[in-house]
Amino acid sequence: MSTLAKIHRGRQTMPPRVLLYGTEGIGKSTFGAQAPRPVFIPTEDGLDEIDTDKFPLATSYEQVVAALADLRSEQHDYETVVIDSLDWLERLAFDKLCAEHNVASIEQVAGGYSKGYTLALNLWREIIAHLGALRSQRGMVVLLIAHSKVERFEDPESSPYDRYSPRLHKHAAALVSEWCDAVLFATRKMRTQSEEAGFGRKRTTAHAIGKAGGERILRCVGGPSCVAKNRYGITDELPLSWAAFMQALSNHQLQGTETNG
Repeated sequence: MSTLAKIHRGRQTMPPRVLLYGTEGIGKSTFGAQAPRPVFIPTEDGLDEIDTDKFPLATSYEQVVAALADLRSEQHDYETVVIDSLDWLERLAFDKLCAEHNVASIEQVAGGYSKGYTLALNLWREIIAHLGALRSQRGMVVLLIAHSKVERFEDPESSPYDRYSPRLHKHAAALVSEWCDAVLFATRKMRTQSEEAGFGRKRTTAHAIGKAGGERILRCVGGPSCVAKNRYGITDELPLSWAAFMQALSNHQLQGTETNG
């Protein structure tokens, strides 16, 4: 059969692949529990107070792979797979490589010079291959949760600045972010205010907007303050809830249908 006969025409609706990252306690795991029929693969302890199905706490890289493989091969009715969290999974991957090379640090793997981080990408690709199969063969939503860090970004078009990014090595973060359809930053909505500090000086303070420490939101588009993106045309900040994200996604799909019609 000619490869031309295999060409797909038009849009194809597939389950979303989402990387959600943010500060501790912002509600990332709760967001995951709101997804359709989720099952968590926990790599860190912290899901006890969340009413959701979960595998036993993974303490090795192999246990994470085994959980993904079982979801691929066995019968179940789960619709979303959640890895919580990626930065703890990265530690398990580093531990695996250190054990294989009989060294104490990822920096020493394969003789150093950052070779350990390069080898770790092979493990990330294995994880992505399993997740991709769950999405394409089992129709599952993929949600990857990570903590945030503040990194210095050397912008070639302006002065360097600090921004939030997923707490992963830069090569792993780039690989996972490129694969995902949406990279969302969970944060609290704040406003800044200049105040007199005495002696003719001013100081800038941040104040939460809303109740209980500030309105929790999703930033869906990147900027100087954070890494974020999406392939759905979502440009607005959203409330930190799965329902709000899916509503925005549905609106985008509806607009696409109307345009094509």
